[in-house]
Amino acid sequence: MKQPIRFVALGDSFTEGVGDNDLRLPNNCRGWADRVAEELARHDPATRYSNLAIRGRRLQRIINEQIEPALAMQPTVVTFYAGGNDLLMARLNLARLMQDYEQAVRRIKASGATVVLFTGYNVPLSPLLEPLKLRTAIYNRHIRRIAAAYGTLLVDYWCFEKFQDPRMWSPDRLHMSRPGHCYMAKKVLEVLGEPHNLTSPAFPPPRSRTFTENIADDVSWLKRDVGPWLSRRVRGVSSGDRLGARWPELMPVVLPEKLGTAKARPQESSRFS
Repeated sequence: MKQPIRFVALGDSFTEGVGDNDLRLPNNCRGWADRVAEELARHDPATRYSNLAIRGRRLQRIINEQIEPALAMQPTVVTFYAGGNDLLMARLNLARLMQDYEQAVRRIKASGATVVLFTGYNVPLSPLLEPLKLRTAIYNRHIRRIAAAYGTLLVDYWCFEKFQDPRMWSPDRLHMSRPGHCYMAKKVLEVLGEPHNLTSPAFPPPRSRTFTENIADDVSWLKRDVGPWLSRRVRGVSSGDRLGARWPELMPVVLPEKLGTAKARPQESSRFS
């Protein structure tokens, strides 16, 4: 008899669910991990779920704060996405980052849980940030190697052509939109080999934009998202500093149709970690 799934999600804003806004839920977001848990629970109500991810967390803090609590829950499935915020740092020892990442994967894998890793994506931020593509490509090469070495599952996010459509991204250009999170949930369930009822997003053809509109959108993005993010970096703070884990304990899955309509308490801006 198959044992009930105990699913624990670890990481940063990608896994917390930033970009998939839902005022009924902790931290005002839902995300792909919640959606994966919901589909698992629809097929097995005994499924239990915890999400320890917090926006803005870099790899070392994820290791220090999330891995031991996760392993204490004796999970059967662990998703681990970390390092994305480190790639955004001006100074980065990428070799050391990947050594620390590999040690973390080794610890999680030793628990006996099914481990799911993710490559990064070439987020279409701005031509000014094109150098990030090289860092991400190197990071992804290491992730693929680690996944093969430790026998983990891999969601190769880099290869998903759907994410070339800007409508898969939130206005801050860094986090997935609701359709992006829905599609990611579908791909994670496929990698896990679990049944689901999710479908791929279908968009109408995009409207052509003028050069002037593109420039205006870039200026708005720089003021609204990049400026505050840079300010936080200079001050050494993160949008997740005042937040806790959304689902810190292993618990039955909260299905969206059973949620109330009361609005959650407003949280600090979810733009850029």
